[in-house]
Amino acid sequence: MSIPVLIISMVLFLVLFFGIGFIANMLLRMTWILCFIYPVIALSMIDRIAFSRYFTDPGTAFRQLGEHLSSIHLSDALVLSSGLAGALLAGVAIKALRKNGYRMF
Repeated sequence: MSIPVLIISMVLFLVLFFGIGFIANMLLRMTWILCFIYPVIALSMIDRIAFSRYFTDPGTAFRQLGEHLSSIHLSDALVLSSGLAGALLAGVAIKALRKNGYRMF
């Protein structure tokens, strides 16, 4: 992955998950909800296994997840971590707005 593509991808993931987290926080009134959901989203992007296989065949599913996590590239890890940063920033923004008296948030 080239440097410009990496930077654009990181900014897009940051903005995307900030926006999703902000809207989810407003609607659900749970400040850190996307921070807890994001690892599941990120793992589903990394691992192409159906979610039900973690319950029906956990040994194979977790072994394959470990193999996929160990083979992830640095650029992919940076893009996914910028998405987590966006989710965290959404929680911080909502907390700051609530602290300043905005009741709709």
